[in-house]
Amino acid sequence: AMRLQAPQFQALFTPGLRSVAELFEKKNYELRIAGGAVRDLLSGVTPQDIDFATTATPAEMKEMFTAAGVRLINNKGEKHGTITARLHEQNFEITTLRIDVVTDGRHAEVEFTTDWHKDAERRDLTVNSMFLGLDGTLYDFFNGYEDLKNKKIRFVGKADERIQEDYLRILRYFRFYGRIAEKPGDHEPSTLQAIKENAKGLAGISGERIWVELKKILLGNHVNHLVQLMYELDIAQYIGLPLNGSLEEFARVTKNIQNLSPKPMTVLTSLFKGKDDVTNLDLRLKISKEEKNLGLFLVKHRQELTKAQGPEPLRPYQDFLMDSREANTNSKIFELLKYQGEEQLLKEMQEWTVPSFPVSGHDLRKMGVSSGKEIGTALQQLRDEWKKSGYHMDKEELLSCLKKL
Repeated sequence: AMRLQAPQFQALFTPGLRSVAELFEKKNYELRIAGGAVRDLLSGVTPQDIDFATTATPAEMKEMFTAAGVRLINNKGEKHGTITARLHEQNFEITTLRIDVVTDGRHAEVEFTTDWHKDAERRDLTVNSMFLGLDGTLYDFFNGYEDLKNKKIRFVGKADERIQEDYLRILRYFRFYGRIAEKPGDHEPSTLQAIKENAKGLAGISGERIWVELKKILLGNHVNHLVQLMYELDIAQYIGLPLNGSLEEFARVTKNIQNLSPKPMTVLTSLFKGKDDVTNLDLRLKISKEEKNLGLFLVKHRQELTKAQGPEPLRPYQDFLMDSREANTNSKIFELLKYQGEEQLLKEMQEWTVPSFPVSGHDLRKMGVSSGKEIGTALQQLRDEWKKSGYHMDKEELLSCLKKL
């Protein structure tokens, strides 16, 4: 059996984890690291959060922790078999091994088991189905480690069975493909077939759950390939994407945007032909207001708000920003520049500070302009002059301009 000794693994042994491990050992309950954290550790990545699995039931864990005076954090996990204990300022989420008894494609009813193989069997992908003992021993029932080394994404057991337990797994397949696979197009034909046959099941999955996965796919590798695949396998229509998405534009923009850390919505908007596509996405996925506004902004301005020819390419963006009355217009303009693939202009725009208009109504009163209406008109005229000068004219120049006007 393989034993992991990586520094990322050693680093997990905080005082909290040592205390947890001791408690379980005393009671002879087995405790192992499970799922995604194992995959990360084997890839040499420090895991963001760590799930533990155990042979102890929730009742046994509660009793053990309570007797030891350990604080339990009440969260809704208990009916799925998860207990969260807090030791040394750290939370530990520990789940009893389980078997899915009934599944309806959205959630499962579970019963507890002490059989590690059976628990691994109900996990989605081979790379997510491994366990790691606290001594570093790898427990890998479905060749997950081989698949990880070969950058292969495969379902545990039969793809259609795994998918029918939870249709969201179709999108999880794509997400991990974009994270782990080396090149586009490296799928098992039978897996793609199973996805196609079950695509309709995604219609019953909540928009919120779909959006979480879709955002990760949009920021991962091979995104152009994966979204094209969603159309080929008839998935797009069930997850809020337009029936006739602009796949050429999508291919072009995903190339533009590769190293610019766009927001997911910026990538996705390239599929959209118009604002109705944004509205329909929102109806299906319940995206945030900020995401919706960004989508609408990009659809509206991506064609005509472009760089100027000549020495001041940024001027149209700067003018737009100065004229805008809305909040966070600058972050929307940054996203537009990413969409357009204008890497250099994006840098310059991010470094540009919005100048403040140097003249106030008070200055005009001092010059003898008295009525509010005249002050308003004069300020607007001066603003226009200031804009024409590229926001360079200072107070003196503007006021002398006023005399001419």
